Amino acid sequence: MEDIEDLFAGSISGAPPGFRLPLTSVGLNPKKSKKTHLLDYANNNGFTPKIPGTQTIYIKTFGCSHNQSDSEYMAGQLSAFGYSLSENPEEADLWLINTCTVKSPSQSAMDTIITKGRSSKKPLVVAGCVPQGSRDLKELEGVSVVGVQQIDRVVEVVEETLKGHEVRLLNRKTLPALDLPKVRKNTCVEILPINVGCLGACTYCKTKHARGHLGSYTVDSLVGRVRSVIADGVKEIWLSSEDTGAYGRDIGVNLPILLKAIVAELPSDASTMLRIGMTNPPFILEHLKEIADVLCHPCVYSFLHVPVQSGSDAVLNAMNREYTVSEFRTVVDTLTELVPGMHIATDIICGFPGETDEDFAQTVSLIDQYKFSQVHISQFYPRPGTPAARMKKVPSTVVKKRSRELTTVFESFTPYSGMEGRVERIWITDIATDRVHLVGHTKGYIQVLVVAPQSMLGTSAIVKITSVGRWSVFGEVIETVEGRSSKTASSTMGASSTDDKCSPCSNACSEGCESSIVQEETCDCGPGGCAGTTVEQTAASNNSISQNDGSSRNLVGWLLRKRKNHVQKQMETEVTTGSDKKQEWAEQSTALWNTVDRVLLGGMLVSFLTIVVLLIHLGFRTLSN
Repeated sequence: MEDIEDLFAGSISGAPPGFRLPLTSVGLNPKKSKKTHLLDYANNNGFTPKIPGTQTIYIKTFGCSHNQSDSEYMAGQLSAFGYSLSENPEEADLWLINTCTVKSPSQSAMDTIITKGRSSKKPLVVAGCVPQGSRDLKELEGVSVVGVQQIDRVVEVVEETLKGHEVRLLNRKTLPALDLPKVRKNTCVEILPINVGCLGACTYCKTKHARGHLGSYTVDSLVGRVRSVIADGVKEIWLSSEDTGAYGRDIGVNLPILLKAIVAELPSDASTMLRIGMTNPPFILEHLKEIADVLCHPCVYSFLHVPVQSGSDAVLNAMNREYTVSEFRTVVDTLTELVPGMHIATDIICGFPGETDEDFAQTVSLIDQYKFSQVHISQFYPRPGTPAARMKKVPSTVVKKRSRELTTVFESFTPYSGMEGRVERIWITDIATDRVHLVGHTKGYIQVLVVAPQSMLGTSAIVKITSVGRWSVFGEVIETVEGRSSKTASSTMGASSTDDKCSPCSNACSEGCESSIVQEETCDCGPGGCAGTTVEQTAASNNSISQNDGSSRNLVGWLLRKRKNHVQKQMETEVTTGSDKKQEWAEQSTALWNTVDRVLLGGMLVSFLTIVVLLIHLGFRTLSN
């Protein structure tokens, strides 16, 4: 199998990004021993050839939000060229697997799905960090691959793979265009990659093997994309990268310059919000004041994901993280002081090689001191090819014990205490896993679950917090926010705001507002970053938008939602985490019907039977006449 770039028939420099080249320009595996003919491939794999562009594609994505954005771009191009997209792998003609090299479990899952695809005789295309960072993996033999910077040519690879050709498209030094077609998994959210790669050299990092050195998009191209997605109706923009703070250092600009340019494009009524992605401490230390100013803006969530990884300088040095615990504290303390209602999430790797009991105790002390609203806790697993893989490991039993201990400490916090009765503005962008609640976020990115019609997706609303729990809070919609300036919207909350320093449209900034839940990208050296984990303890919920709204439009559905609302204090953890306990509560809740519930259902049943009897009676009378 040879590199497709070495087999081009001619130059393709004139082809615009995302344009499907003539098939004769696509490099193929020329070896006769391979099944390179469509007829041979069809006969050997048990399916009938179809006209290119008419097949159905199944896309499976592993990893961070950057990977998710890449999949959305690939889906958009395939859809634009006529391919159908399906979430059912069995009905698809080809599987496109976008992989993550960060964690051993993710790569193992890739191996499993490749094996399943082969046994099902499905043509396979593997994309993402695994083939880019580990080109010679045995598992990739016999499948087509497309690299992280070649997603704008996925149509070519899919077409040739469907013909029975094995192709490989990996080498390139330019970034894919940002204006490619895109099919978003969540139509309310645009995941915008601002750069690829990073400037760090963490000893455990496998992602850099795939994403490479820092490569930033220009400010103008990113601002243009922001204008475009706002015009499309996107309500939330996530800036994503392997290290947001390093943005622009390769092209002579920096993150504050980009943020100010983007913020200038956001609607003044705060109908579209900006979420700044994960950033490591070294590259924001010199810009803390400017970044704090942006985080105070009415259209920017007062939230930042800053991985620390360890509370011990000795461990950070072994990780080659290029900052100290003191510098991390400076970042947290400064942003907390300058940004009203600021919330910070962080990451911890338990059991890094050489970590002593004292090192771990310092980590526990750091987490206990700051009581972060969200902590991704990962067990260390070595990734092949990294320096840390050659270091002496901490015994696995010790690693697991430390992970459990830190998780217990984190779960002992009660960050939402005191929020009951407060009035907040939220932005609603998703549906909870229980398919009953909609998911919104406050300006501090606190997750708020509300019972409301799905027509409210993509809107902003004023809610009253009715109850709080460990992972999120529940609210009751007071009114929707439509076409009002952020200042007007803020005035609606008037009495609930406890800090005059709050920016217009920011939520109440009391000390009780210390927590936020976020499904954060974990692409750098975080939990789903370079550490490689099998367990990730996180407060993030796994929300997905349902296209089926039928059950919520009838009376029984309404009664069920009202009943769930009555017991929300007890079930809120299960709603947001999707744990096994949620199923237990679902079973228990059916046994918690009170007298009113029973009377209502009984009345409905009696009414139904009465109507049936009357219809039968009228039918007999009509026949007798």
